[in-house]
Amino acid sequence: MKPTFPRLVGITVLALSTGLGAFAREGGQVPQTAKPQAPAATFRVAIDYVTTDVIARNNRDQFVADLTRGDFEIFEDGVKQDITSLTLVHGGRVHNLTAPPAPPPTEGLILPQSRPRNDTAGRIFLIIVDDLHLDFRNTGRIRDLFKRISKNLVHEGDMFSIVSTGPSSLAIDPTYDLKVLDEAIKRITGSGLKPSDIIQGSEGADGPSEVRYRAHVAFSTAYDMLSQMEKINNRRKAVIWVSNGYDFNPFAESRLGEDPVFGGRFGQTREEGRQQQGMTNQNQFADADLARELAEVTRTANRANATLYTIDPRGLVAGSDLDEQLDPVEFGEHVRKTQDSLRVLAEQTGGIAVVNQNNFDKALKRIDAETSDYYMLGYSSTNPDPLKRTRRIEVKLVNRPGVSVWSRTSYSLRQLPKPEPQQ
Repeated sequence: MKPTFPRLVGITVLALSTGLGAFAREGGQVPQTAKPQAPAATFRVAIDYVTTDVIARNNRDQFVADLTRGDFEIFEDGVKQDITSLTLVHGGRVHNLTAPPAPPPTEGLILPQSRPRNDTAGRIFLIIVDDLHLDFRNTGRIRDLFKRISKNLVHEGDMFSIVSTGPSSLAIDPTYDLKVLDEAIKRITGSGLKPSDIIQGSEGADGPSEVRYRAHVAFSTAYDMLSQMEKINNRRKAVIWVSNGYDFNPFAESRLGEDPVFGGRFGQTREEGRQQQGMTNQNQFADADLARELAEVTRTANRANATLYTIDPRGLVAGSDLDEQLDPVEFGEHVRKTQDSLRVLAEQTGGIAVVNQNNFDKALKRIDAETSDYYMLGYSSTNPDPLKRTRRIEVKLVNRPGVSVWSRTSYSLRQLPKPEPQQ
């Protein structure tokens, strides 16, 4: 047998000499610092699946319930889209449910597709009690209105939730129990500001601070609830919004200073009040701020396929109360602005505004009919531009003369998230 020891010694000497040579080279040269690598680019791909509700009626104003997917054409910003789903809701019940196309199968065990659920019953209501903008002295009238809503609008099998903006403290999760609605009606109490409270109250840079605060509470409550309703798919949601309306600059002349007959705030004349307001530019953009708040709420409602039905419980307003000594012209302008705000909320989402009328039963029956019969169409938007937030949609019928359709005219995307700062 040949000894292997000399061979091992040779390998050891060779490795040692190689290591010393590398050490000598490293000691003679300055090591180069590694260049920082550029961050990898991130590509995001998103497909926006859009659903919109459509109401089809014939010449006799009767709902047409025999339409199919081929009878509709839908356009987004003038570009025709492929309809991938259609749901018919007739009489408040879902009769057919065509789900979106299934995703491509992955590797492994392929399971059979589940049957679409068609046992969804009833309608979906959100009742907003804006008691921060309801008069205390009209509490009895307000409760009577909600009793009419419980009798003529919300039926057995409908799912509803109730939320209030003020001291009524209503926050009822979605339920089918009508007894919950009857118990909630007993707790509703108006707590709105009286005109004298607004005129004599404190003001900030944006005008009456309490008026702005209460309006922001109402809008933020509605915004949060509508954002939650986006999670409910393939359904049309109805929002019953009971409020006196909103005005960011109420009784502007009376707030300036002392009224020559009845007196006013701070004991100053109106001329002094105008001079002070001119120096501070106070409440200059009140109407623009109100329009911005209303637009944000309506955009959120359209994203959630929610229709706002606003109701003014004051009914037909004839004039101010006798104990509120107001200028009739100013009071009329205030009422007009509050009613216009309710009209904007309803008309921009496809609903109706029940204002300046006392026949609530007729209006509730119309709301009941509109929320009971409709189609829900769905499509995948082919517009890849995420910066195009507001998009116009148009729904047409093919070869169905004598049938007219109503649908939403636009929807808005959410704002893009801000990019994370690079480390």
